[in-house]
This record gives sequence, structure tokens and C-alpha cells, in this order.
Amino acid sequence: MDENSDEPPTSAVLLDSCHFSQVVFNNVEKFYVPGGDVICYYTLTQNIVPRGKDWVGIFRVGWKTAREYYTFMWAPLPRDIPSDTAVQQQIQFKAYYLPKDDEYYQFCYVDQDGVVRGASVPFQFRAESEDDILVVTTQGEAEEIELQNKTLRKENEQLKASCAALQKQTVDLQEELKKTQELQKSLESLRSNMEKLELELNSLKKENNHLKELDSCREAELHRLKEQIQNVTSSKEHLETKLKTALDRVDRLQSQVLNYEKEVENLSHTDRDKTEQLESLKEENRQLRETKVKPSLSITVLGGARAERLRHEAASIWQLQCQLEEQRRLWQILQAKKSAADEKNQKLREENDELLRRLSQAREVSSFSASKAQAPKPAPEAGGLLFGNPYSGEITWHSASLRRCPICNEVFPEDIETSQYEAHVQSHLLECPLCRETFEDSNKQVFEDHIFCHRLE
Repeated sequence: MDENSDEPPTSAVLLDSCHFSQVVFNNVEKFYVPGGDVICYYTLTQNIVPRGKDWVGIFRVGWKTAREYYTFMWAPLPRDIPSDTAVQQQIQFKAYYLPKDDEYYQFCYVDQDGVVRGASVPFQFRAESEDDILVVTTQGEAEEIELQNKTLRKENEQLKASCAALQKQTVDLQEELKKTQELQKSLESLRSNMEKLELELNSLKKENNHLKELDSCREAELHRLKEQIQNVTSSKEHLETKLKTALDRVDRLQSQVLNYEKEVENLSHTDRDKTEQLESLKEENRQLRETKVKPSLSITVLGGARAERLRHEAASIWQLQCQLEEQRRLWQILQAKKSAADEKNQKLREENDELLRRLSQAREVSSFSASKAQAPKPAPEAGGLLFGNPYSGEITWHSASLRRCPICNEVFPEDIETSQYEAHVQSHLLECPLCRETFEDSNKQVFEDHIFCHRLE
């Protein structure tokens, strides 16, 4: 036997004696001499199938469970013997591991499930004495012994009934234990699921907080973009007003330039006529000077009328020269005014180009900001004007057929592009970025209340 080997399979359940006949122990002595090895002989009946973890143990008489063994040896497996025949086996217990007292012991065969399959008669470990050789009893003593045996049998029956009740109670307790173990497993599974759900809940709470932070950041960004759009819109309106004023000034200056050009042209025609008349008078005067009056009488006779006419013509020539000089001076003044008007017109053109460039940049910024906060809206082309460019051809906004804005009643020429006209009308409208409902810009409070209602939802 090896005491350092693995513990044998045992059971704490009270055992039923109905299994004890499956293994029969043979040649069991009443006494075994201490200090010597003990050989245990037993027979495996056809009712038992030996297995690798079966063992034979020495138990003190009065044991209750298979765990109360004193020592044990692993039971050898039989070789090449049919399962329907009995098999003789033997095991040798070393003297070192045997009990040293004189209590009663017995051999028990235990299978690998911890169930006792056979038990021997009791024996002792002590030397045989002479008192044990022969025991002679009288008839009265025999009857008394028989009475004691009957009493012991009754007690044994009662003990068997108590054992059966205890075994039944043990089975019930085992079933309750199994149910309790199943409930314990279910409880552990529920606890595990609850821990997983708590972890998932914490993760969802963190994600929710993160989403709230992102939402607040997006709201701040949206508010900033709205303020930027309002600033750009106000800048755009200011630039459009300034551009309109500049265009009106350009229109007035162009009208003045046209009037100046007409007046200069009229003065040029008058100066040309006066010059031709002056040349004619000079030619006539020259002819008169070349003509020499031969007789002095003729000079005397004709002198009065000719001199009067010459004086009159000279006065007319002088007056024409004065008028010509005055016309030339006026023409020079008009030329100076025209040059000044051209310079002013050039400055206005440069200022208009600058306003157009700034307006185009403002529209680009406005469209870029609006594309983040809401859906894009159609806008006029960057290089286009609501009234056309006054320096790129004929001015068409003096046309007789016009379009009128239904909101601000502003007048547009008929040949203006539809996208520009729609962009102007759209500039008066506020569009909800959630439901696409439009409001007039004069009803800004209603629009803000509408947006607030969406946030409450």
C-alpha cells in the first residue's frame, strides 16, 4: 500500500447494506498478529464490474461512511476473465500501515464512486490467547444469549428502519442541495449579467455625457455661425446700400457728363460758325483794303456811307471776337469740368470695383457659413450685380418693362437673370434648418420662437 498516493474516492452518504454482497471476503481470520503483513482474500461476483479506482480499506467496526477508513490499498483489475464469472483476488497490507490497538476491524471493498460493495467479518490485531480456544456455556446462559440476540435483532431492525429513514432524508436533503446549488448557479449567473449590465450602463452614461458635450459644442458653434451670418448679412446689406448709392452717383455724374458733352458740342458748333463768319469778315476787310479809291471825290462821296458800314462791321467783328473768346473760355471751363468729372468717374469706378470685390467675398463667406448651419440656398453669381455693371455696355436698368420685389417693392429690369431676382427675394426670407419652413425677415421673433419650439421637441 502507498499512503502517499492520491486519496481514494469516498462518499459522505450513509450506505445501504444491500450492496455488501457484491464482493465476498474469504478466509478472514479472527485475529491477526501485530507486526506482520496481512493478506486479504476476496471474490468479485458477476454483479460488480471492477474499475481502475476501486480500493480495499480497513475500517473500524461501527463506521458510518466510506471516509472513515484507517488505511487502504488500490484494488487490482482482473485480466482476461469473462464478466459473468466470479474472480478471486488478493491484496497484501504492509505491517507498517496496520492498526496497533486491539479494536475490531473489517475489510471493505469500495468502488470509484465511493459506494461500499462488500464487507468482511470483524477481526482484531492481537496475539491469540488460550482463553480463545474453547468456550463452554450452560443451557441457561445459552438461552440468555439467545434472548440477547433477539433483543439485538430487534434493535438492529429498528436501527435499519432509522437508517432507511435517514437515507431517505439524506436523499431529500441531496435533492434540496442540488436545487440550492442550481439556484446558487442561477444567482451567480444573474449577478454576472447584472455586472455586465452595470458596465454597459456606465458605458452608455459616459457615451451620453460625451454626446451632450458634443451637442453643447455644436450649439455653441451654431450660435457662433449664426452671429457670423448675421454680421456678414449686415455687412452685405451695408455694402449693397453703399453700392447702390455709388451707382446712383455714377448715374448722376454720367448724366452731367452727357449734358456737358452736349453743351460742349453746341459751343463747338457755335464757335465754328463764329469762326467762319469772322473769316468771311476778314476776307471782306482784306478785299476792301486792297481796293484803292482813285478820285478823292469818290472817297468823299462814298466815305460817309462806307465808313459807317465799316465801323459797324468792325464793331460786329470785335463783338464776335469777344463772343468767340468768351465761348473759348467757357469751352475750356467745360473741358476742365469734364476732366474733373472723368477723374471722379474713374475714382467711382475703382470704388465700385472694390465694393463689388468685397460684396463677392461677403457672399462667399455667407454661403460657406450657411452651408454648415443649414441647407445651401441659391445666391447670385459673385461677379453679378442686381442692377448690372454700368461700365460694361449699355445700361439696361432704364428699360421700360420692370420687375418688382413682392416684399420690399424694389424695382428690377425685366432682363435681369431669374437667379438674381430669386436670390434677392430669398434674402428677405428666413428658412428653418429643420423643417424648411420660411418666414419673412421682418418676422424674426416668430422665426426664433419656431426654432425654440423645435429644440423643446
